[in-house]
Amino acid sequence: MMRNLAAHPDPLSLNTATVRERWTLPQIIEGCARHNIRAIAPWRDQVAACGLDTAANLIRSHGLRVNGYCRGGMFPAADAAGRAKAIDDNRRAVDEALTLGAECLILVVGALPSGSKDIAGARQQVHDGIATLLDYARPRGMKLAIEPLHPMYAADRACVNTLGQANDLCDALGAGVGVAVDVYHVWWDPLLEREIARAGRHGRILGFHVCDWLVPTSDMLLDRGMMGDGIIDIPRIRGWVEAAGYADCIEVEIFSANNWWKRDPDEVLQVVRDRYATVC
Repeated sequence: MMRNLAAHPDPLSLNTATVRERWTLPQIIEGCARHNIRAIAPWRDQVAACGLDTAANLIRSHGLRVNGYCRGGMFPAADAAGRAKAIDDNRRAVDEALTLGAECLILVVGALPSGSKDIAGARQQVHDGIATLLDYARPRGMKLAIEPLHPMYAADRACVNTLGQANDLCDALGAGVGVAVDVYHVWWDPLLEREIARAGRHGRILGFHVCDWLVPTSDMLLDRGMMGDGIIDIPRIRGWVEAAGYADCIEVEIFSANNWWKRDPDEVLQVVRDRYATVC
């Protein structure tokens, strides 16, 4: 069931990667509270550096929501031992998400095992891995959000590359699994509007992430733009997700090694707030 915006009149969320290079997680939590950003999506390495219990206590004491936890996934492996190790790590991620009070665990599903060219086999391993993890996550009430990544990541990060593929997985896997729609990864898809509507019919949109695609892009991973600096029609895609029934957090997630990560994080959060109001 979608949350009502009447209860959350300002659904802006900060993915903590956006200011990760200059601030620790405690500083990010304090910064969000200072800039009146009421929700965050932390990363596991930042939580580990802070300490899980400390992070959970800081989040609660500052009155923040954790709309998503980054990340689980990376299911494919070259052998059974590697796949079992991935499942164990994902179960720990579920436990961490529960301790933090996260509303879902984001899945970056993984891609080709080392030395493999079998992308169909990798996708089958993703299906099987999520199915196994669901047996652990469902009874604990933790939702899993499959995030399709741009096809440029199909070999090394995620072999689920369209929202249609993610929807197909949700159809096959059943309750407890949904999707995260990240405009950076899906803006180009000619079937995007249709697949967002499809996800909405099943109430499976668990997250909506925004940044911008710069032209030219200098790095596949670390050159995302601030909203409004690139070519993604963010308001149009937001309109599609809202028409599909999504009325929850708009999560800003920016990896920007040569620009935003070098700036004063207080400046970054102010720009995030301004662009959220004027662009998103």
